[in-house]
Amino acid sequence: MGAAAIRGEAVALRPLLTTSLAQRFADAATTLPIVEKRSVQVGSETKVVDEEYYYTTRYGTPLAYARPLEIVAGAGLTDVAGKRLVDFGYGGIGQLMMLASLGAEAVGVDVDPTLRAMYADRDGRFGSGSLRTLEGRWPADTPVRDAVGGGYDLFLSKNVLKRGYIHPAEPVPEKRQIRLGVDDEAFLRAVHALLKPGGLMLIYNLAPAPAPPGKPYIPWADGRSPFPRELFERVGFRVVAFEIDDTVAARNMARTLGWDRGPEAMDLTRDLFGQYTLVAKP
Repeated sequence: MGAAAIRGEAVALRPLLTTSLAQRFADAATTLPIVEKRSVQVGSETKVVDEEYYYTTRYGTPLAYARPLEIVAGAGLTDVAGKRLVDFGYGGIGQLMMLASLGAEAVGVDVDPTLRAMYADRDGRFGSGSLRTLEGRWPADTPVRDAVGGGYDLFLSKNVLKRGYIHPAEPVPEKRQIRLGVDDEAFLRAVHALLKPGGLMLIYNLAPAPAPPGKPYIPWADGRSPFPRELFERVGFRVVAFEIDDTVAARNMARTLGWDRGPEAMDLTRDLFGQYTLVAKP
């Protein structure tokens, strides 16, 4: 799935979107450039990257960000022009480019060195905005924390801050966990400090059904907030929405994007559930 395929998806998805922000985000798929196959150096390994991997990596279409943007638009962030946004665990550059084309200063942070190797040459102006990609563990790694800086209007995490990854209910292999590098309170205090007054933090997660009894635990199936409501409030956030079921909207999006069709078709009624938590800095 390269830029042309994403543009086709955007055309299909746009009638489903109800806010101007999400609609303009879908329209911004037209700004994604064609990318030639390239080789990137990741440590001692050379990786050949085609356009499909460049835009979807292991995480799929950037248009899945349209639903989180509908939610923040409903909370008052109706335009990203001139706004500063950080995507925590961004996973791919497509949504950053699309947001930058709408005038945002979009920053992606991820621990995967392959992403930085692929995207370092994209840092700078894009459309009427800009984008940067950073590698490291925010906020635990001081250089990354300093590079991200502050004064942001939105801190967004999609499919990263899951309870099953951060606080799995059962022992899981290390590679199936996400280590923040700081305790929960320190992490949320860092997010609070990063945001402007009025800034938003959105945790948006898609998840399959939990494993049935007797089967191995699936950490990514627990899409609840890894942080309790009381902790958000203790560090100074106003809780706008906590662990809200977004399954109907998520499935409508997935059906429109064709996730239930093709050789890797998903059983949406069994394997797709949506949930989000939204907080604001007063």
